[in-house]
Amino acid sequence: MTEVPFPEVAPQNPDAEGVLATWFVADGDRVAEGDLIAEVAVDKVDVEVPAPAAGTIRLLAAEGDVVKQGTLVARIE
Repeated sequence: MTEVPFPEVAPQNPDAEGVLATWFVADGDRVAEGDLIAEVAVDKVDVEVPAPAAGTIRLLAAEGDVVKQGTLVARIE
């Protein structure tokens, strides 16, 4: 199992948050390593999130959720 955290976008601020703007996959979809799975928005900057591994994705956060960087947002089984 591989964990997918909200990207660390402000290493100098461990309490930084952002919005999980868009999931490009649905819960239970198969993904390949490197597939674009989500986009997050932080301080007017959008960051793409690639799959860190291949497998079946399990979403743990919803679009529009405000999430602290480093928080687990999905798992790949």
